[in-house]
Amino acid sequence: MTTNGIAANGIAEGGHEGRHDGRHDGRHDGRHDGRHGGRHGGRHGAGHDGGHGGGHEGRHAGAHRGGHGGRHERITVVGGGIAGLVAAITCAEGGAGVRLIEAHGSLGGRARTDEGPYRTNFGPHALYQDGPLWAWLSERALLPRVASPSLGGIRVRWQGQLRRLPPLRILPAVLRLRGLEAPVERDFRSWVRDRADEEVAALLSATAGVFTFHHDPGELSAAFVWPRLMRSFHVPPPARFPIGGWGALVVRLEARARELGVEIELGSAVDALPEPPVIVATELGEAAQLLGDPTLEWSSTHTVCLDVALATRRRDPYVVSDLDECGWIERFTANDRTLAPAGEELVQAHLGMRPGEEPDMAQARLERLFDLSFPEWRARVRWRRRQVMHGRTGALDLPGTSWRDRPAIDRGEGVFLAGDMVAAPGLLSEVAFQSALQAGRGALEAARISRPSLLEVA
Repeated sequence: MTTNGIAANGIAEGGHEGRHDGRHDGRHDGRHDGRHGGRHGGRHGAGHDGGHGGGHEGRHAGAHRGGHGGRHERITVVGGGIAGLVAAITCAEGGAGVRLIEAHGSLGGRARTDEGPYRTNFGPHALYQDGPLWAWLSERALLPRVASPSLGGIRVRWQGQLRRLPPLRILPAVLRLRGLEAPVERDFRSWVRDRADEEVAALLSATAGVFTFHHDPGELSAAFVWPRLMRSFHVPPPARFPIGGWGALVVRLEARARELGVEIELGSAVDALPEPPVIVATELGEAAQLLGDPTLEWSSTHTVCLDVALATRRRDPYVVSDLDECGWIERFTANDRTLAPAGEELVQAHLGMRPGEEPDMAQARLERLFDLSFPEWRARVRWRRRQVMHGRTGALDLPGTSWRDRPAIDRGEGVFLAGDMVAAPGLLSEVAFQSALQAGRGALEAARISRPSLLEVA
């Protein structure tokens, strides 16, 4: 049963990716038998069915009584990105006192938007109208103003040529495949090839570069790629873009957190795990250090990203989908003129780095895509920035693994993880959101809080 896209167990599974055939047998020791052999010695994997094993006795000395009648302790959230903010809001709505600690001087994490004439994000960011984060924000009147994607100016690179349409033979294959449940254990390319042919498999694999950031999405689990690809094929497109960048969403989340009484500490680095209940909403590598657990890791990718401001030129494309090398270019000012000064366009491009490839080589490949897509673009450059992202574009599931096999949200003894590399389903930022909901609810249980309904506190 679901309500507003959120499953009764706290995680919206959506599409086929939520199904698990039980054939994974030991990548994360302790996941399948409910035990965790790390620092905390508590239950591992409880987030998979929504349970948190109500035996956690929170240990913070400052227990006090909240406004909803439940005896509770203060919950600490480490990390002030989207996951940390959602987790803090969830705990505060449940009646907890919440302390949120962020190492940087501002909130947002990878959702921060640069100030100045070019309002860039740390990588492409979109909200999806058909996803659980959109529903949650809408319930709380937290949605910022958004722009819809343009329906014109779309181009594809295929066989070295810039085209207005992808090869039309891809469409019958999509129609044949759309009702199928993709298997966890098969790679996406071979699964498609068995039902179409090699060329269609290559085309669909390359199309998935937009949301995987991977140099070869066909290598990934079919169950990971296919449901997400089907969402991207939806007409009209579900993607929406906050006006002014994702910083507009961060501002609203911060305001909601402060309204609920969350104590926010900026510029405070944490080098030791705070007393439970605690939610660690940092990069997974940082969480591993805080928890003293080097096994906290999952597959991601290395990506080179170029932000470029160009003098405006008529007939520049809005989007270029690279079906040769799995790249992506998007002119964000086509939807939102606030992102760059008048007479200039803000363009962002990304390309997955191949194994052993140096960033300069990947950048050169990406610039060749610019050469084909934006005539005389080098002479038009007003500003540019390169980002090299190592493991910062979200979790990727390899064949034989699903989101359920990622590091568990509930680490035992009142310690929880949240972020886009842990055991929650969804597309891109939805993973961070859903893990934050689950972590927040688990922390409330660990703190023994009587939780009112979401409608009561919204």
